[in-house]
Amino acid sequence: MKFAIPVANGILTMHFGHAKKFAVIDAKDNKIMSQTILKPPPHAPGVLPKWLNELGVDIIIAGGMGATAMQLFEECGIRVITGAPTMEPEKLVRHYLDDTLLTAFNACDHEGCAHKR
Repeated sequence: MKFAIPVANGILTMHFGHAKKFAVIDAKDNKIMSQTILKPPPHAPGVLPKWLNELGVDIIIAGGMGATAMQLFEECGIRVITGAPTMEPEKLVRHYLDDTLLTAFNACDHEGCAHKR
């Protein structure tokens, strides 16, 4: 399983589409195997879904995301989890793997966001 988490200063950032870095974490057999911090391509509609799909990402953990972006990721076969708390990427993935990841509302504040998942 491969996860992508938008980060700033080493923790989840709520601004998914404009994140300057992404933590990409590989997990196997319920264990975190590796983490890489990557700089995404410039933000434009459809760019991040294509990029993360090419990286082999299965799951995105985010604070918030607009409805259109969520649809684009789902069309690429990437599951989107929104409403995640602001914490280190490894902790978010660990909580996901342990089935203890608590999420709240979709923190995206753009018009048209899906505020509940």
